[in-house]
Amino acid sequence: MTAVPTLRRMDGRWGVLVWPALLLICIFTPILPRLLAPLSAGTPPTTDVPLWQLTLTHLELVLGSEVIVLLIGVPLAVYVTRPGRAALMQLAEALTGLGQTVPTIAVLALAVPVLGFGTAPTLVGLIVYGLVPVVSNGVAGLLGVDGSVLDAARGMGMSPGQRLMRVELPLSLPVLWAGIRTSTVYNVSTATIGAALGAGGLGTPIINGLSQVNIGLVFLGAILAALLALSLDGLLSLLTPRR
Repeated sequence: MTAVPTLRRMDGRWGVLVWPALLLICIFTPILPRLLAPLSAGTPPTTDVPLWQLTLTHLELVLGSEVIVLLIGVPLAVYVTRPGRAALMQLAEALTGLGQTVPTIAVLALAVPVLGFGTAPTLVGLIVYGLVPVVSNGVAGLLGVDGSVLDAARGMGMSPGQRLMRVELPLSLPVLWAGIRTSTVYNVSTATIGAALGAGGLGTPIINGLSQVNIGLVFLGAILAALLALSLDGLLSLLTPRR
């Protein structure tokens, strides 16, 4: 009686692999450009750089920024949720939240005079935008740990560091992981703007398509970016920790 629901859950989880499969088909075969040919005056849209290389550059931008986001966001969430730091917690959430209230192009424009064009200002924008869900979900997850569980850990003689590593972080990880997934998907779309600064990636055909009034080229970059976002979200869902 329980085997069928279990198999259905497994099929549902592994069904997300359809997005990476579609992405690979689109970047290694001419199918997508041919489908978009009617939007490009009957000619399949083409790029100077192979689609797989644009996708790889885009992926490097997203994953590179996400690593930095985690290195900043997770320790920050832990630090501000320690006892007696409520004011710091509110300040941290306000400052990270401010990042998403400022338009992406404005963040990049402010970074360019200091860092120049290319990858560096794009990474700054991705980090600023990616911090919000990681910090907010990290704080929510840590604050949501049942007090009785912490009391039990304290009664067992665990030190604050042991309670954090063995109790708080494992129990808050599902909530934090949801923030990581959201942050990653956000940054796939945000990274497309980096092409305007010379960072490359899937924003390149979008920018070129807009300048050439080539709708097919715009759709080429947009569809691949969407498939990349769905692929990363699906793969991260397979790794979602279970309580």
